Amino acid sequence: MQVGRRRRVIINTDAKNEADDQFAIVHALLSPTFDLRGLIPAHFGTRRSTKSMEESRQEIDLLLGLMDLDGSVTVANGAPVGIPDEQTPVDSPGAQLIIEESLAASEGDPLFVAFLGPLTDMASAILLDPAIVQRNVVVIWIGGVGYGGLESYPGIEFNLSNDIPAANVVYDSGIQIWQVPSSVYSMVSVGYTELEEKIGHCGPLGEYLITQLKEWNEEYHPEPIESRSLGDSPAISLMLYPRGGTFRTIPAPRFGVEGHYLPGSGHPIRVCESVDVRFLLEDMFAKIRKFASSSTPPSLTAR
Repeated sequence: MQVGRRRRVIINTDAKNEADDQFAIVHALLSPTFDLRGLIPAHFGTRRSTKSMEESRQEIDLLLGLMDLDGSVTVANGAPVGIPDEQTPVDSPGAQLIIEESLAASEGDPLFVAFLGPLTDMASAILLDPAIVQRNVVVIWIGGVGYGGLESYPGIEFNLSNDIPAANVVYDSGIQIWQVPSSVYSMVSVGYTELEEKIGHCGPLGEYLITQLKEWNEEYHPEPIESRSLGDSPAISLMLYPRGGTFRTIPAPRFGVEGHYLPGSGHPIRVCESVDVRFLLEDMFAKIRKFASSSTPPSLTAR
């Protein structure tokens, strides 16, 4: 597929936290309009592992291996833990990659950095290089609860819970933010039967995506279940098709210790209120099927 202008993208992902990051990563790798500048494995707290960032790195490496992309994509490790407070960064190759790539951002060529987990590495990049907020960088974050009573997530939202100080640094900074709260991302659901029908015959990659999703449900869901929300995937579809979401602009809040919203800096941020789930799923499934038949990742061959 021939493409013209391409969108410069970094994906920051807590890839081994659940079973949905894997779909988002694959979708990004298979999208020819993405100039993928790097993948950053992120931590996902210590509730299930004391080496969560390393486990995310291993999962990214596994996916790249399944796609015959070993050594073809920049992978820069993120911070192993959250920032200790709002003044102290945790430096990492991932934070440095964000800073480095931000220097090439221009008015017509922004850098999109999609966060599928905590905002640790973005906050660290801001604290290490405060001038980054003046560059054309768009932060897309899958995180936080819904606004105005629109909520389906019980308790503190998981991605936020793993680094509340980082979220406050980013939201206070004035950098461009597109937030996809849990009231939206939890609606991107897919069932086992649909997965089997759409990508069940797509070789080792399709088999792994389905198997690891079912295994995650089996281990962590006590009730019977035959579906999963691919909650990280809106970050990919909104970069592919920004008009495939409805947004409203609100003043940036801060986050309390229990994950609730507090009055904040007031910098404008964009909050996603719905995504085009049909486009998201069908585009992803079609690209996985095409890859299985050709084994040629368009996002990399088009560089």
